[in-house]
Amino acid sequence: MIAISAESTIDMPEELLSRFDIHTVPFTVIMGDKDYFDGKINSDEIFKFVTMNKVLPMTSAVNEYQYENHFKKLLSSYDAVVHISLSSKISSAYQNARNVASKFDNVFVVDSQSLSTGIALLAIKASIWAKDGKDAKTIASDLENLRKKVQASFVLDKLDYLYKGGRCSALSKFGANLLRIKPQILVKDGTMQVGKKYMGSFNSCAKKYIDDTLLQFPARDNDVAFFTYTTASDDIIDYAKKKLKNAGFENIFVTRAGATISSHCGPNTLGVLFITK
Repeated sequence: MIAISAESTIDMPEELLSRFDIHTVPFTVIMGDKDYFDGKINSDEIFKFVTMNKVLPMTSAVNEYQYENHFKKLLSSYDAVVHISLSSKISSAYQNARNVASKFDNVFVVDSQSLSTGIALLAIKASIWAKDGKDAKTIASDLENLRKKVQASFVLDKLDYLYKGGRCSALSKFGANLLRIKPQILVKDGTMQVGKKYMGSFNSCAKKYIDDTLLQFPARDNDVAFFTYTTASDDIIDYAKKKLKNAGFENIFVTRAGATISSHCGPNTLGVLFITK
């Protein structure tokens, strides 16, 4: 048996983790003088903290000690582990996991080159392959080929959180907020890049982003799609589900981003994620 593993930045609820037998190890979120494991605190608490204190929480990648305990625990019940990590260009988590995996003969670490449910798309594929009898080394290799086909993007209401976290320049933030621009952020080759720029209310921009994303990638693996958000209105959630269903996706999962991802993106952030052909 092969265990499929990821960090909490996979942004999958417990129901889906259990359904696909995916195991997670948490990032740490630091709010003032208190530390919380991702999953023990939610997005609403993150946003409340920022509103009250005018500073962002800090996030800490999984350390080597945590990985070692995590892998040892899995290997007590499984023959091997395939761990799919947050992009190495975003976090030190991947390198920490690699360092620990070198101590084992049967732990394979894959750089997802993605984040949030972009990682989840790979983990679900890995879970299916494991049940089909693929060995761990082959699954890891196949994931490294598949990760290039993951479409991961999102649209932001404001750049404040990315700016405070050092991920965009003050000029970009000023210009976007002044002009009411809602930027699309694309995850390419493991990094975040600015895509289209929308103007208007967040709801209208979100709908346009959803439409554009589906039009931009007509050749899709229609097995699974995620609609993942930090905060979103019922209207937008229903719109996304309807559009994804009409696009032919068989399994549509609506998930809310966890504390780590929310700490960097802020409220009114949402994304459509799927695998292309």
